[in-house]
Amino acid sequence: MSNQDIISAKKTIDKEIEALRLMESEFDDSLSKALDLMQNATGRIIVTGMGKSGHIARKIAASLASTGTPSFFVHPAEASHGDLGMVTNNDVILAISNGGESRELSDILVYSKRYGIPLIAMTKNPQSSLGKAGDVLLKLPDLGEACPLGLAPTSSTTATLVLGDVLTVALMERKGFSKTDYKQRHPGGKLGAILQKVSDLMHTGEEMPLVTTDTDMQEALLIMTSKMLGCVGVIDNNGKLKGIITDGDLRRCLSANALQQKVSSVMTQNPRCIDPDALVAEAVNIMNNTGKGITQLFVIEDEKPIGIIHIHDCLRAGVA
Repeated sequence: MSNQDIISAKKTIDKEIEALRLMESEFDDSLSKALDLMQNATGRIIVTGMGKSGHIARKIAASLASTGTPSFFVHPAEASHGDLGMVTNNDVILAISNGGESRELSDILVYSKRYGIPLIAMTKNPQSSLGKAGDVLLKLPDLGEACPLGLAPTSSTTATLVLGDVLTVALMERKGFSKTDYKQRHPGGKLGAILQKVSDLMHTGEEMPLVTTDTDMQEALLIMTSKMLGCVGVIDNNGKLKGIITDGDLRRCLSANALQQKVSSVMTQNPRCIDPDALVAEAVNIMNNTGKGITQLFVIEDEKPIGIIHIHDCLRAGVA
């Protein structure tokens, strides 16, 4: 990379940061008013925009929808040919146009006024058609583009994207949107795997290898072998987990009378366990970072085992 390229890159970034700082300095109570409209909407947030603003609008709609605020993008040209029927009186419209004079938005603006649908205008020009039509104005910075010609949307689209993120994050915080909520909307891919809970993967019921403290090692070995999880949990008469015997414990205790011993004399007491609501990633961390390098964890509630999770379950789920 030439020195001139680095200079150009830094100049572009500096220009866009300057635009963001200007936008930050111009925030007022309009931001809270827009958030109130969006949070209190009983329908959806309809995001619309043309050209580069439309591309950013699609991303904003996707971010809102995936974080607990029902939303979708409506193309303004398609809206004029029937898609206005997708907009209801319970919705809120977020219309985006840097200059505020996109002709394609005119039908949506008229529709919002005719049916009393709240309109949030996102533009740099409060005196534009969009700026005047909005019930709430979210002002974009009027600082010019980072493009050397001052024409290609650069600083303006960055600012629009960031303002969309501001709305998204603020609504998440207002609603107390949690990791569990996020997972429900992202069940697929690596992200969905990472956000899985232990309860989603654990073996339960008859799949759990369990014996009582007075069980002989011979019987425990048979149960361990049949369950194929590399261990057996030891419970007392109240069903509380008192210990665990793993393949490693078996190898360490091998002797002539090993199979006649009671499990209570062989088991490792107070084994590492995990809560059913913990993330699978936490289970992997415990298994990987415990000194002995364990490969399974019992899942307990009120000191009683309700499941067991193995490192292989985590691998299959794409977490480990």
